Amino acid sequence: MSNIKIFEDKKVRSQYDSEQEVWYFSIVDIVGILTDQPTTDRARNYWKVLKNRLLKEGNESVTNCNQLKLEAEDGKMRLTDIGNVEDIFRIIQSIPSPKAEPFKQWLAKVGYERLQEIQDPALSMDRARENWQKMGRSEKWIQQRMMGQETRNKLTDYWKDSGVTKKDEFAFLTNIIHQEWTGLSVKKHKEIKGLKSQNLRDHMSEAELLFTALAELSTRQIAEVNQAKGLNENAKAGKKGGAIAKNARKELEAKTGKNVVTGENFLPPRKEKKN
Repeated sequence: MSNIKIFEDKKVRSQYDSEQEVWYFSIVDIVGILTDQPTTDRARNYWKVLKNRLLKEGNESVTNCNQLKLEAEDGKMRLTDIGNVEDIFRIIQSIPSPKAEPFKQWLAKVGYERLQEIQDPALSMDRARENWQKMGRSEKWIQQRMMGQETRNKLTDYWKDSGVTKKDEFAFLTNIIHQEWTGLSVKKHKEIKGLKSQNLRDHMSEAELLFTALAELSTRQIAEVNQAKGLNENAKAGKKGGAIAKNARKELEAKTGKNVVTGENFLPPRKEKKN
């Protein structure tokens, strides 16, 4: 699960490994915050120098460092040095900064919040709302996104109860619904929006979110009425549910002359290369 955490209004890219139940954080982001670097490049250079020094000293936190692909400023996924909470604590000790102690407390809080979210999933949505607000999403968009997530959760709960349990089966059914109402596969829709590993729904317009929710709501209700069991029966329900949203989409497009499905996204604008 990829995520953006906020420390003193600054973004820290992170990823949660649900199997190991461990948070990993971008070291460059943290170094940049602790040393007040004005740009990511400056933070990266600071970390490069510090990393070499720590390696020479045999520092375990650097030896144990791994890399993950995280979204960069230009929207592309790039390999980034990451560390777990223990690694980050050790690196913080090597950086003279008045923010070191507050950052340690923040890291501990992040881990505690994840435990709370596992026990009460509603808290996860509350924090997602806060993050979307900090990222500049409108209240109307946030409401639509949260409503769509609730609809989605009810559908996946039905799938689990009806014998669909594998991750690839969930993806297969989701793609059937999406293909039916948009005329595009999930992969193609992401390509049109210029997305790679980003969550497609986080880059949908209000209209795309609404029609996605309609397709998934219709799918669940049709599946419930037909008492769909297993992958094949749920796939049939998905096709029918998607068709309901497709017909509604076409009717709206005929009235407005505007396409519901678009290539618009919320990626940061690309920086022009200097000659």
